[in-house]
Formats: sequence, C-alpha cells, structure tokens
Amino acid sequence: MRRSNALPYLLIAPSVIFLTGLFLIPLGQTAMLAFQQNGAWTLGNFGRMADDLNFSDAVRNTFMVVLIAVPLQVALALGMTMMLRKVRRGRDILVWIWSIPLGISDLAAGLVWLAILTDQGWFNTILFKLGLIASPQAWLTYETPLALLFAIVVAEIWRATAIVFVILLAGVQLLPKEYEEAAEVFGATPWQRFVRVTLPLLRPSLQTALILRTVLAFEMFAMALALGGRNFPVLVSEAFNWQYFSQDYGVAAAYAVLVMAISIAATIVYLVALNVPAEQRG
Repeated sequence: MRRSNALPYLLIAPSVIFLTGLFLIPLGQTAMLAFQQNGAWTLGNFGRMADDLNFSDAVRNTFMVVLIAVPLQVALALGMTMMLRKVRRGRDILVWIWSIPLGISDLAAGLVWLAILTDQGWFNTILFKLGLIASPQAWLTYETPLALLFAIVVAEIWRATAIVFVILLAGVQLLPKEYEEAAEVFGATPWQRFVRVTLPLLRPSLQTALILRTVLAFEMFAMALALGGRNFPVLVSEAFNWQYFSQDYGVAAAYAVLVMAISIAATIVYLVALNVPAEQRG
C-alpha cells in the first residue's frame, strides 16, 4: 500500500528535479542578481533600467504588439477551429498546413518576413510590378514606425496563431455534442449556439491558450530583432543588450524580472477573468 501511494511522487520526481535544476534555481539567481549591486541589496538596477533611454519605447512596443496580436490570434484561431469542424474532406491536410509555422523558429520566421519586407524584398517587387510604387519603399526603419509595428504584428500572427489553433482544436474535439444538438432542437441560431454553448464549454482551452500565448508574446525577441533591430526595442531585446553589449548583468536581470512579473500578472488576470468551474477542469 505504501509503495502504491508513493508511486505517483516517484514518477514526477525526475520532472521536479529537472525543473528545479534548470528553471527554479536559475530563476532565483536572476532575481537575486536584479536586487543586488556591489553585494548589497538595492533597487538600483531597476532605477537604472527605468532611466534607460530605450526603456519607455521597449515597454510601449511590447505592450502594443501583445495587445494587438494576441486578440487577433485568438479570433483567427477560433475561426479556423470552427471552420474546420464543418470540413469533411481534406481536414488532416488543412491541420497540417495551418500547423507548419509551429516547426519554424522565431529567428527563421523573422528572416523570412525580412526577405519579404526589405527594400528589395518580394513585397516591394510585387507593388512595383503592379505600378503601385515608383521605387522601393523602406518599411522597416525608424522613419516608418507604424509600418514597422504592422510588419511585426503580422509576422507574429503568422508565426504563433498555430499555437492557439492547436490548443483550441484539441479543446473543441473534447466538447460533448449533446449540448449543441439540444440548443439546435430548441431553435438556437448558429451564432447563439457558438456564443452560449461552444464558447463557455471551450473556456478551459481558451484560458490555457491565452496564458501561453500572452506569456510568449511578452518574451518576443528574435522576430522583433530580425525585423526592427534597434529601431524597435522590446523588453527582452533590451535585456539582451544590457547583458551582452553593456556587460551589465544587474540591469539585464532587472529586465528579466520585469518581464516575469508582467507575465505572472497577465496569468492571474486570465485565471480570474476566465474562472473555470471545477467540473470543467478535468
């Protein structure tokens, strides 16, 4: 009996050890580094971070991309998932095509979009051949901040919508059909069935997708670096610059702690706003 009671803990022990060694310990060390300066506990690193010339731009750019891209990704993934429910033939092929971005790294995706949007890229070539522009246009410079923001948002949507789609698709496949069938019998329209039946039942999957996607969006780095470079600073890129170019590990750690705090706050908001009933948690 004692052995059977201990079995679950023995099975998860390797994962706990792995997470402790490769996540919790480095996380604690980073937090200590952020709050220490010359061996003394202080908030000086955070003060220097706030005084950084690019800090306000990095905060604004990060939040703008998250607030624009994440809702659009969720809406697009929901539409893809609902459309897929009506597909009878070629369903697996569609899932495979829509999931292709999952196999592409952030940096590779950024370089692909850079090839499309650079001065001599495909986008300018198409516009020129259509007679819409007289000469190549620069879309990714500090002189075109809106175009640069739009490019990064579009690239993020293309790259990461698949993550949300896969989570929602898995959730939809587990939904009991009896509720929608009952609503249809009682005369509910497709939109009413979607809003009043499907969405509430899909709330656990939506919660998971939003938490995962928002946290990853706040940690964006390679995509913004490939497309915008120093013209589009984000929080993680500023941490990278302080770490490797300025060799100031304290301020870099302060940026990392800030990103972690924002991610935790966003997670709490989703947990409260999308509170999942106990019977839906599985």
